[in-house]
Amino acid sequence: MSNWSDTLAVFDLETTGIDVETSRIVSATVAVIDVSGAVVERVDWLLDPGIDIPEQATNVHGITTAQAVANGRVAGEGVTEIVATIRDLLGRGLPIVAYNAPYDLSLLNREALRYGVAPLVSPAPVVDPLVIDKQVDRYRKGKRTLEVTSAYYGVSLDDAHDAGADAIAAGRVAQAIAKAHAAVLPGTVAELHDLQVQWSMQQAERFQDYMRRERDPKFVASGAWPER
Repeated sequence: MSNWSDTLAVFDLETTGIDVETSRIVSATVAVIDVSGAVVERVDWLLDPGIDIPEQATNVHGITTAQAVANGRVAGEGVTEIVATIRDLLGRGLPIVAYNAPYDLSLLNREALRYGVAPLVSPAPVVDPLVIDKQVDRYRKGKRTLEVTSAYYGVSLDDAHDAGADAIAAGRVAQAIAKAHAAVLPGTVAELHDLQVQWSMQQAERFQDYMRRERDPKFVASGAWPER
C-alpha cells in the first residue's frame, strides 16, 4: 500500500439539503485514522443551522430542528471550528478524505463566507474515494453511494448518514482502494490530488454526454474538484 494512506484525516457533513449554495451544516465530524483504520483523533459538532431542517433531510440523518435548536452550537462558532480543525490537519501534512468532496468542501466554503470566517483556500491534498473508485473500476455496475462502495470494499458502515460513521468509513474505503489498486495509483498524495482534478473533469464530461444523449440535451455537469 502506498504510504500516503497510512494516516488520514476524514471529514463529513450532514446538512439541511443538497444545494451547496443554500444548505446549512447540521452535524460534522473531523477525525484521524491510523494505518489499521482505527480512530486516533475525533471531533464532532452538532449545530443549530439557523433555519428549519426539512423533513426529507431529517429522514436521512435523523436530526430534527428541535434537537438542533436545543442541543446545537451557534452555527458561526461551529463553522469557525470546523474550518480551523481541517486547516490544522492539512498543516500537519495529513490528506483530507471526503466522499464526494466537492459537496462537503463547497458547502463548508459557503458556510464560512456566510458567517465571515476565512475559508480554506484551495484545500490540498484531498482524497475523494468516489472519484478514485470511478477511475480504477470504471465499468463496475451499480450505484456508487458510500454504503454500496463500503460494502464492495469490505468496510463496515453500520450507521450510514451519521457524519462520524460516514467520515470514518470513507477513510477506510480510501485505504482499501489504495491497497487494492496500488499498482495503478501514484506513490504520493500530491500526485493523486492532481490526478483527481483531471479524473473528476473527465467523469463529469462522460456523465454530461450520457445525460444529453439519454435525457436532457442541455444538461450540464460540473467537474470542478475538490471545490465548486
